[in-house]
Order: sequence, then C-alpha cells, then structure tokens
Amino acid sequence: MKTAIVFDCEFLCAEGSQRRFWCGAHDPDPVIAQIGAVKLGLEGSYPILDTHRSYIHAMDRFGRPYDIDPFFTRLTGITPEEIAARGVPLGQALRDVDAFSDGARLWSWGKDELNMVAISCYVEGIAPTIPAQRFDNAVKLLLAAGMPIEDLAGTPSNKLAEYYGVDHPPLQGHDALDDALSVAYALQHLLLAGKLKPSAFG
Repeated sequence: MKTAIVFDCEFLCAEGSQRRFWCGAHDPDPVIAQIGAVKLGLEGSYPILDTHRSYIHAMDRFGRPYDIDPFFTRLTGITPEEIAARGVPLGQALRDVDAFSDGARLWSWGKDELNMVAISCYVEGIAPTIPAQRFDNAVKLLLAAGMPIEDLAGTPSNKLAEYYGVDHPPLQGHDALDDALSVAYALQHLLLAGKLKPSAFG
C-alpha cells in the first residue's frame, strides 16, 4: 500500500525562547528531544498503519548533554528521567525514522525537518541522513483540501483534528506523536470525505 508519513518534533526550549527566536543568553539551541511519526495509508479506507516515537539525547555544540529546562517538561510532559531512560543518539533516531518511513515522503505541520535535520545535525556535527527532498509541508495538503488561509495560520498541529471535529482518542498537545496523530486524523478525515486526493501526496 502506498503510504505517507506524518511526523512532528519537540524542540528544546526555555520560557520565552520562542519569542526570542532562541537567541537569549541562556536559551538552548532548538534541537530535537522527541520525534513522533504516523504511517498513513493512501488507499482503501486510508488506515493509520503504524506509529513511532523516539526520544533523543540532545547534545549541545560542544558535545555535552543538554539539561532539560523545567519549562520544557511542563510544556511537553517530557522529563529528564524519561530521556535518560529511553533516549537515543540523534543519528540513531534519524535512522529509525528513515527505516519507519520505508521510503515514503515525510510531512510535518510546517517545516520541522529544518530543526530535526538541519539545525540538530549542524549543532551535533553529524551529516544529515535524510535528504531535504524527502520532506514536505502538510500545510499544502490542507490548503488543497480547502482550509481557509486564515485558519491555516491560526491552527496549531495539536488542534487540527479538533478543527475538523474528528472523533479520536485523547491526545496530549506538545507530544510529538500525539501532534502527528492530530494531523494524520485530519488528513484521514479529508481523504475519506473526498476533499483531499491521494495524488496530493505526490
């Protein structure tokens, strides 16, 4: 079955770092600490075939592990203990996502790959393992399905399924897998309704 991968990332942050574009004196670099991915079937009933979640041992540009800011834990629910117990190196996390995708295109709500690959790999000093052309912006898909531009601009990924009134299991905002699921549920709904064509996924 032809598939698409919907993914999301959670990036290290401190309180106010997003407003400062991560340029405050004590802001961490916006490197990834969690990746979530959903495999969406593009045929038949457009099933959600599988999911993937990984935690990353985020390293700073000097090769030292980052301390997890309490604000990041409050925002995402991701604790230092969870990363210590379940985290993997960035390179392994990217290889795992690539293997999970099985060659399918990877879609995020925006351009998460610029942090997941470009910034994170640059900071850690490793070569990117997934080329840029493998990624695309899911905003294009919702635009093709008729979502108004003003709604696109004001709807975060974790609210997308709610925007379309999709009935789904409870989701936690700012969890990478749950945010990816929110996007995937919305895309599945639009595919089933005929408002989005599988051909839009390329």
